[in-house]
Amino acid sequence: MRDPFRAFSPVRERAPLVRGVMPGVEPMWVATRYDDVRQVLSDPRFVVDPAHVPGAEPSHRIEQLWRTRGARPEDAKYLRSSLFGTDGPEHHRLRRRVVRAFTTGRVTRLRPRIEHLTHALLDALPTHAGQDGAVDLIPHLAHPLPVTVICELVGVPEPERPNWAAWGRVLTDGATGTALGDALHALIASAHTLVDHHHTHPGDDLISALLAPHDDPLTPTENVALILNLVFAGHATTVNLIANGIAGLLAHPDQLALLRGNPALAPHAADEFMRWSGPNPRALPRYATEDLHLGACPIHRGEAVLPVMAAADRDPRAHPDPDRRDITRTRHGSPHVGFGHGPHRCIGDHLALQEAQTAWTLLWNRFPDLTLALPPDELIREAHPNSWKLTALPVFLHP
Repeated sequence: MRDPFRAFSPVRERAPLVRGVMPGVEPMWVATRYDDVRQVLSDPRFVVDPAHVPGAEPSHRIEQLWRTRGARPEDAKYLRSSLFGTDGPEHHRLRRRVVRAFTTGRVTRLRPRIEHLTHALLDALPTHAGQDGAVDLIPHLAHPLPVTVICELVGVPEPERPNWAAWGRVLTDGATGTALGDALHALIASAHTLVDHHHTHPGDDLISALLAPHDDPLTPTENVALILNLVFAGHATTVNLIANGIAGLLAHPDQLALLRGNPALAPHAADEFMRWSGPNPRALPRYATEDLHLGACPIHRGEAVLPVMAAADRDPRAHPDPDRRDITRTRHGSPHVGFGHGPHRCIGDHLALQEAQTAWTLLWNRFPDLTLALPPDELIREAHPNSWKLTALPVFLHP
């Protein structure tokens, strides 16, 4: 979990599929090769909800994992009602209600606001320097920027955002036990309160759009599940993309020089960092709805397969010289799967990429002599099952 890119490479080269286990979770097949991962993510014979497997009752691995981590049984229904937990027409029904908020045009119109927020955070960076002069860019740039943007877009009021940020950190920082269960339950309760508020005080935000009159209205559980999906999927990935990109550029000055010499490379840089150090090492498990083959390997109906994007995006079968970071890389028909693939591909990918590009460009415009405050190999990664993330990113703003 501390370095899934390197850890899964020998696994990928040893066998197309392997059996994997996690504490408290039944065994799964683990897919690590690019073509296999893309098939699992897009083939309609694989589903995310095991209840859709005909004639079988396979266990729901994600519910098992959350229960093992400390989630309360009564909160499991919000996992099943989410964008991540549904398939087919049900998934399409939920997805189409929110996809308009993340169109390329709307994201482009958000650019001035993203730039304004970034400038404000950069203005304050010198005030956060410690006694050694170092500033941790995660709590003072990488985290607050996407949290503020997504909360504004969704409609979380400003007074509530510190609570949502605190509860979110419990969920995304690997907490277990009562702390995780309490944080998840508090988020659900707060989301229900927001739904009630927006019923009577609609605005120009996504919660109000979800609640607007519709021929096929969402249930209260579906509304809350979507709000949680959007807030956390809308910032957790971006926080780590921003931080991983800054760390990677500082550790590879040749790539930083390319970007600073040609800011138009920012979209290519973001794309390459999603491949080389994507913040989402794996997707949710998929369940086979019938007996089938994944490559040459037989998969039986009801069996779970875990797609590992971190392994697929370093697969030399798809990406020549995959361990080399190159922000000028051409994809040659093999796009990365860092944002997923198929019907569950991330809705907010355009927003995440724009926030990362803005943060990197404005950061180096403001602090051109920025350096890491410790050697790159001393940066610490959390051993987290769902995210590849730094615990801190200390830098010196000036020599």
